[in-house]
Amino acid sequence: MSDAPHRARRTPALVDAPASATADAAAAVSIRAIATAARLSLRLSDADATAVGVAADFALAIPLNSSAGSVDCCSARLGPNEWLLIDDKGDTETIAARVESVLADRLHALIDVGHRHVGFAVSGRHARDVLNAGCPLDLAERAFPSGAASRTLLGKAEIVLMRFDRPARYRVECARSFAPYVRDFLQEAAREFR
Repeated sequence: MSDAPHRARRTPALVDAPASATADAAAAVSIRAIATAARLSLRLSDADATAVGVAADFALAIPLNSSAGSVDCCSARLGPNEWLLIDDKGDTETIAARVESVLADRLHALIDVGHRHVGFAVSGRHARDVLNAGCPLDLAERAFPSGAASRTLLGKAEIVLMRFDRPARYRVECARSFAPYVRDFLQEAAREFR
C-alpha cells in the first residue's frame, strides 16, 4: 500500500452534456450551464453586515431573500446571517482574500463552496413558466421581483433561485450532484416553448 496521499479526481459536473442549451436569438427561453465560478458562503452578523455595507464589490447590507449585482456577479442574502457570493469570472482565492481583508476585525466565516455548486442562467420571455413547472414559488413580478433570492425546490432538487433584470433573467444554483437532474428538468420544461 502506498503512503502517497489520495486525491479525488474532479470531473466537470455536466460531463455528459453540452455546456449550454440555448434557443434562437428571439429566445422564448434560454438555459445556460455555469459550471465554474467563484462561490463563497459568508456567515456574518446583521449588525456587521450593515456596518460594512460592501465587501469586495459584494453588497451585504441588503434585505433578507434578496440579491444585488448581476446574473454573473452577485451577492444573495439567504438568511439572517448568511450570504452566497458568486462571481463567474473571478478567482476564488483573490475574491476570498479581498472579502477577508474587509472583514478582518469582525467575527465571520467564509467558505469556498465552488466545488459543490453548479449554476444555470435561465432567461427569455418564458423563463418564469419553465421555472414554475417545478418551483412552488409565485414568480410573478409582484411576488418575486428583480433582486429577489430564495432557497426553494425545482422538482425534487433544492436550489437557490435569484431573479435579475427586466425582462427577467434567473440564476439557479444547485448541488453538483443534482446538476444533471436540474439541467434535464429545465430542458424538458422548456420544450413546450421552443
